[in-house]
Amino acid sequence: MDRAVYSEPRPCGCCFIIPTHMLERLSTSGNRDMAATAARTLRINNSLQAFRAQLNTGAPPPATPVRPGLRRQAFNCNGTEDMPGDLARSENDPPAADAAVNQAFDNAGTSWNFYKQIFGRESVDDHGRTLVSSVHYSQGYDNAFWNGQQMVYGDGDGQIFQNFTGSLDVIAHELTHGVTQFTAQLPYHDQSGALNESMSDVFGSMVKQWANGQTVDQADWLIGANIFTADFKGHALRDMANPGTAYDDPMLGKDQQPGHMKDYVQTQDDNGGVHINSGIPNKAFVIAAKAIGGRSWEVIGKVWYVTLTERLTSSADFEKCARETISVARDLYPSDPSIAARIAQAWIDVGVLAAGDAMVASLATGAAAAPAVTAAAPALAGTASPAKASGPKTPAPAKAKKRVAHHRVKPQPPNQPPQ
Repeated sequence: MDRAVYSEPRPCGCCFIIPTHMLERLSTSGNRDMAATAARTLRINNSLQAFRAQLNTGAPPPATPVRPGLRRQAFNCNGTEDMPGDLARSENDPPAADAAVNQAFDNAGTSWNFYKQIFGRESVDDHGRTLVSSVHYSQGYDNAFWNGQQMVYGDGDGQIFQNFTGSLDVIAHELTHGVTQFTAQLPYHDQSGALNESMSDVFGSMVKQWANGQTVDQADWLIGANIFTADFKGHALRDMANPGTAYDDPMLGKDQQPGHMKDYVQTQDDNGGVHINSGIPNKAFVIAAKAIGGRSWEVIGKVWYVTLTERLTSSADFEKCARETISVARDLYPSDPSIAARIAQAWIDVGVLAAGDAMVASLATGAAAAPAVTAAAPALAGTASPAKASGPKTPAPAKAKKRVAHHRVKPQPPNQPPQ
């Protein structure tokens, strides 16, 4: 299943939450102020990509010591493009007077706590990297991004986009780009780039669900619902459960995301459609999550995490991801083959795998005889959410095979960094 547009490898660029095609649409709009703001954002993005290409942002050497514990710093760019800016808040400091500083700081902490409590991960690099955020970047800047070293947030134009720091799922999305950078290193183009984006959407939504104590049926599966003004015609930047329905706005156009491989968008825009075609693996995750039920981080979240951090490499495409998620599910839950079967069915439903696929067919007999996803408490890292969501219990994962690593941690309350 080779759907690539680019033939040569391309380095990972800055990972922006607002895709280029949306900004290009705004830059040609009839609103002079909006067009100027969007054009300026695009020029800044291009210069940032050139800088990003010069960074050495690979995973730390194995011998690098791990620094346990949460470390955060929030800086204020004060409307300039100088990064990181003026230090506004560090770990153990009281809240700052600036709301954006506190939002970036607190939401980074929630994201860190999620990864630590659920997966035992020590920051984005698993070595205790300080989470650095810069707010009030540039003037009316319509984006937020991970640049390989830190998070950066604009204030938005005030007409379509607004303060990006107020959206937990956006912050968790961008920080997950850091996790991908230090693990699978998925290049930011075509199917690998769409997987990169999808992983960030998946874990961004999962962090929000965990913080709100929601089950998969209670979740809204929206990304970026809080970054738009009241004038925006839509309900979010992306709708994971219903790709292509997030917005239909006279200035931004209509949501282009497909939810099935038959509608895969062949394009050279958006690095080969990384923000567009990510709708396909996004929908596969939601279908599987709802089929399994309960809380997303307890079963399917662990499958996706191990897939991202242990199985995928820079050459991965949709089919590779599908097969690895099925394989991981079989490794983690050998006593309940229905989990792998439900994940396989989700990939079939979005057209990535065929129903007659040999790997899928091998699941059929065991899945038919398997009980529903119930019973014993999970054995991986802590699963309780801050809001103690109600829902069915989940099966205990089996001891993983060699290439699947698990972390066991003592849960700590979210948003409560170590003193």
